[in-house]
Amino acid sequence: MTAAEEITATEPIVTITEAAIKQIKRQMTRTGNEGKFLRLGVKGGGCSGLSYVVAFDDETDETDRTWEQGDLRVIIDPKSARFLQGSTLDYSIKNLMEGGFVFDNPNAARSCGCGTSFTAK
Repeated sequence: MTAAEEITATEPIVTITEAAIKQIKRQMTRTGNEGKFLRLGVKGGGCSGLSYVVAFDDETDETDRTWEQGDLRVIIDPKSARFLQGSTLDYSIKNLMEGGFVFDNPNAARSCGCGTSFTAK
């Protein structure tokens, strides 16, 4: 299925804040990815075991969970959905050393210092 095709809406797996949506849309425009989905997920790796995946994608798999938040179309694979259910994705600039996209994940037993990976409960 391509981004141009209709997607089936489901309940959000991850809540995306308005600040994060605004920044994602800005990056989509800047990188020529308008009209694509936002793919969220996890993959093995990172200093805590699982790393977050945030990418733009123009295809979905029939098993992907999809939803819209604001005017942003979001997709996530079923395996990643288990690890990210109930999470929030935010965008914040605290200072020059901290900030950017941040996951608040209730399924994480612990996270690395930079916030890009976690250990599942």
